[in-house]
Amino acid sequence: MIKSMTGYGKLSIQLAHKKINMEIKSLNSKGFDLNLRMPSIYREQELPFRKKIAAVLERGKIDFGLFVEQTGAAAAAAVNPEVVGAYMDQLREIVPAAESELMALALKLPDTLSTLREEADPEEMTAIEALLVQVLETMDQSRREEGALLATEFEQRIGNISTLLEQVKAMDTERMAAIKPRLEKALAEITAPIDQNRLEQELIYYIEKYDITEEKVRLAGHLDYFTQTLSLQESQGKKLGFIAQEIGREINTLGSKANHAPMQQLVVQMKDELEKIKEQLLNAL
Repeated sequence: MIKSMTGYGKLSIQLAHKKINMEIKSLNSKGFDLNLRMPSIYREQELPFRKKIAAVLERGKIDFGLFVEQTGAAAAAAVNPEVVGAYMDQLREIVPAAESELMALALKLPDTLSTLREEADPEEMTAIEALLVQVLETMDQSRREEGALLATEFEQRIGNISTLLEQVKAMDTERMAAIKPRLEKALAEITAPIDQNRLEQELIYYIEKYDITEEKVRLAGHLDYFTQTLSLQESQGKKLGFIAQEIGREINTLGSKANHAPMQQLVVQMKDELEKIKEQLLNAL
């Protein structure tokens, strides 16, 4: 089953005094590129989070965010009364003003607020880890759904190339029939003495040059292999890319050997279908 590298997942949980929001999104990339954003109190969990995300998503340009909303009585900072009082005493000596004005000025000065260092308790971390598992499952399902659309398109494009290949096969007899008179005419126009051995060698060369039997067989095999790989349980985006390269080589060889305008038109259509496959393979995991 093919998966897309594009996906999105977002979930939230409500704890005693805070709401945890977790969001993850992914785009295509050649490797695993993770941008992780989370509050400092959870930083010690960054490496385990990275390992879990990599194990599930494998590849892609991934943005992960963990955001906290304080919803209870817990405060993130507290006033330092000693510092504020010292500032107010100094301000009174400089300028006469109401106490409320002095307080407002003092609170704007450094160190009047102290940040309370929070520690994530084990129960909170257990809840966040469970949320991560759920978000990754949501993300994975999103990738599967996108992948199903990709698979449908790949099957259609491969089917189109197969149909064009059948038309090439049907046209091949006509093509060779058109080539033979041209060779015979060229031989008839030769007036100089002919070395029969050399002539046979040249004829064999031209016959091999125009013969596309091997290319037709190999191309059909690659198309079948692509379809088989597409149906595997594990996503095989890179492998499908390699098979697409082999398909392209056979199509190019068909075009170079065709020497027949109608067949070359079919080859151009094959190339067009293959390019559309390659474009979408960039999104396949």
